[in-house]
Amino acid sequence: MSTTQFLIRGSEKVIRHYQFLLDTAKSDQEREKFAKRIDEEKRNLERLYALTQAAQAA
Repeated sequence: MSTTQFLIRGSEKVIRHYQFLLDTAKSDQEREKFAKRIDEEKRNLERLYALTQAAQAA
């Protein structure tokens, strides 16, 4: 497994974890915090996918 693949798997796990926390959040403040973290992690995941595609194209 490459480093990029390892990071992708980790990022996907983080998203799932924060999605669980978002689904079980008790306050609007918690929901906002978890939603923001999910968005950040999805952006990171998109960058990692782009790196993978660039490497495959080369």
